[in-house]
Amino acid sequence: MTSGEFVSNCTADALTTAAQLIKYGGLVAFPTETVYGLGADATNAAAVARIYQAKGRPADHPLIVHIHSMQAMGEWADEIPDYAIALARNFWPGPMTLVLKRSMLAEDFVTGGQPTVGLRVPDHVVALALLSSFEKIGGKGIAAPSANRFGHVSPTTADAVREELADYLAPTDQILDGGSSSVGVESTIIDCTSTAPRILRPGAITTEMIEEATGLKVLTEAANIRVSGSLENHYAPSATVELNRTPIATEGFIALAEFETPESVIRLASPKTIEEFARVIYSALRDADKKGLKTVVVQEPTGDGLALAIRDRLMRASKGR
Repeated sequence: MTSGEFVSNCTADALTTAAQLIKYGGLVAFPTETVYGLGADATNAAAVARIYQAKGRPADHPLIVHIHSMQAMGEWADEIPDYAIALARNFWPGPMTLVLKRSMLAEDFVTGGQPTVGLRVPDHVVALALLSSFEKIGGKGIAAPSANRFGHVSPTTADAVREELADYLAPTDQILDGGSSSVGVESTIIDCTSTAPRILRPGAITTEMIEEATGLKVLTEAANIRVSGSLENHYAPSATVELNRTPIATEGFIALAEFETPESVIRLASPKTIEEFARVIYSALRDADKKGLKTVVVQEPTGDGLALAIRDRLMRASKGR
C-alpha cells in the first residue's frame, strides 16, 4: 500500500467503516477543529498501545478521551464538580479538555497511570460523526492525541498526518480527510479536580471565558498533573526556531502582516489576525522543513487569550528536540 492510500474522504460509508475499524483495534486519524488526532478505542489496551508505538510517545504521557457529548462524562469520571458541568455546557463541543477524577472505565493505559482522565467533545462535523458511529456500535470513547510523531509539529491537514505517520501505520489503518483544522492549536486543558478550575495548557478557551462561565477565579498555582504538550521541548520542526529578533538572509520568517520582510528572508506566513496566526503556525513550520531551512524566526503575537496559547507553543518549539 502506498502512503496516499491511507487517506479517505469522509463519506457516510467511510465514517461507518472507520468506527468499525476502531472498534476492532485499528487506528484512525481524524480531523478536529484544533488539530488532527490519532484515534483508538479508549477501552482497548492493545489498540491504545499502538498509538504510543506509532507516535513514539512515552507510556506515562496521558491521552485525551474524545466523547460524543457531555452526557458521557459520568461514564469516564467520578466526582464531577458543578463548575466542570458549567464549562461543558458552555464550551462543548469545542477546543476544551477537562481533567477530572477518573472512573473505573478510565484505566492506567489511557491516563498515564494517573488518577485523572482528560475528556473532550470536539467541534468538528467529521469527528462528531465518527464518535456517533462509534457510540452506536458500543464504543465508549476514542483516545486521540495529535496525529504526529511525539514532540513534532502537530498536523492540521490529512496530508500532514500522512507525511508524519504513513511509515508507522498498519495497512488497514485510516486517515480521514476533513480539510484544514479551523482553530489550529491544541485545546485548552483545564484541571477540574480542585475547588476551582486551573489551566494546565492554554488554548482558545481563555481565562476570562472560564471565569465568566463558572463565576470562579481560575487558580494560578501549579498542579502536579501530567498533560499533553506540557514538556519543555515540544511542537518542534527540524529547523531551529528563534523568537522575536530580526531575521537575516536565507532564514524563514513568520509574523503578523504588519511586520515587513527583510531582504532575502523567506516569508513563511503573514497572518492578519491572531486567529489566522493560530491556524497557520503549524503549517508554516512544516513548510520551513519542506524548504530545507535551517532557522525560522517568529515574531510572537502579543496579548492574552489565543495569543498566549500561540506563545506557549512557540516557546516549546524554540527549545528544539
